Amino acid sequence: MIEISKLLQPDRGQPATSLHLVDKKGFEAWLNAQPPRIRDSVAAQGFKGEGFQLAVLPDDGWSAAIGVANVQELSPWCLARAAEALPEGTYRVAGQGPGPATLGWLLGQYRFDRYKEKKEPKGPRVLLTDEPARIDETVLAAESTFLVRDLVNMPAGDLGPEELEIAVLAVADSCGAKSNVVRDHELKEGYPMVAAVGAAASPERAPRLIELRWGDQRHPRLALVGKGVCFDSGGLDIKPSSGMRLMKKDMGGAAHALGLARLIMKANLPVRLHLLIPAVENAVSGAAFRPGDILKSRKGLTVEVGNTDAEGRLILGDALARAAEEEPELILDFATLTGAARVALGPDLPALFANDDLLASALLEAGTRISDPLWRMPLWKHYEEMLSSDIADLGNVSDAPMAGSVTAALFLQKFVPEGMAWAHFDTFAWRSAGRPGRPKGGDALGMRAAWEMLRGRYER
Repeated sequence: MIEISKLLQPDRGQPATSLHLVDKKGFEAWLNAQPPRIRDSVAAQGFKGEGFQLAVLPDDGWSAAIGVANVQELSPWCLARAAEALPEGTYRVAGQGPGPATLGWLLGQYRFDRYKEKKEPKGPRVLLTDEPARIDETVLAAESTFLVRDLVNMPAGDLGPEELEIAVLAVADSCGAKSNVVRDHELKEGYPMVAAVGAAASPERAPRLIELRWGDQRHPRLALVGKGVCFDSGGLDIKPSSGMRLMKKDMGGAAHALGLARLIMKANLPVRLHLLIPAVENAVSGAAFRPGDILKSRKGLTVEVGNTDAEGRLILGDALARAAEEEPELILDFATLTGAARVALGPDLPALFANDDLLASALLEAGTRISDPLWRMPLWKHYEEMLSSDIADLGNVSDAPMAGSVTAALFLQKFVPEGMAWAHFDTFAWRSAGRPGRPKGGDALGMRAAWEMLRGRYER
């Protein structure tokens, strides 16, 4: 396993292979300044300074030219392709510091190969930076991203509610946090919707509510909630096989919330943190909850089940109600909640819903600033009628085949007290196609944006 902290080191003039950053507008001038043997090598490799291109240069042993979009404004992903492709060794960006590109350098070395007999033999690629003060924060962001990726990539057979609990407790132990797990009769009494959704699973995959607490009592309260559906069959409204194929990732919201909690604690952000993860498997058995059932929620609202495949909002409703009881200053929840969000925004953009304009603006600006984009969607009040029920306080789905992500967010809002700042991330947690630094598979989408916002809000 890669030790991420060793991949980024302070530049103290130690021996290193040079990386020359070149963009298209400066390519000709750079090329003309090179000796003939380098110009010939560049031409042979088809290097033109385009983004993510790489050319090996026969220069005092060897060096490499890296194509970037803009030499003057590096993005987090400028060096990601190089980190994937270069051999083991130590590297230095020539003539300037790597800046934010250090993150992509770390993330480009992620591999999920625990199920492969033949592991990739490539060793660590170490990057030297002239900004040692940024090393710790970059390493922490990469470590939390690796954690999210590992959890989402894990097959559901090896990561059920119990294993998710173990992952949360491991983070709690490493950060000096307190933890609590609610299950069995206590879960049925206190979190009836969580218990109902997970009732059909086998005893070893029984539902639970996992809590983590950390921080100084004097600091403002912050609650994080993550959807922990470790596998979603759809329940009695069963999904087709194609719809189940990626449902190991339906606990991606929990992974995001846990990764963000780890960032907060490791960076010692001055908040009083409360993490809540309802962990279930939405299975099929004689104990499964049914379409038409009426569920009582922790908040006291009754919910008519229109579709058992809309289970994530049910377990989040109970967890949000619990989070709100302690009157936090802010609640953030993460969930792989709706296909409708993906239809609207595609896989790269998490749908952001917020009941506070300033909070939404801060999150959007943070995401843009660090290349972890979000897109705000409306909590359109007039659609609340789509969640009406003839026999309960509300339904868990709308009968109208429209605005699915909006009605899901409106459902969640029912469990957040009016006037309490709250933001909901409907994230995909997956990359269907790989990009430099962002391989195909599980990924953190929106977590870094939330972290950047929280740092701006709470850091001394």
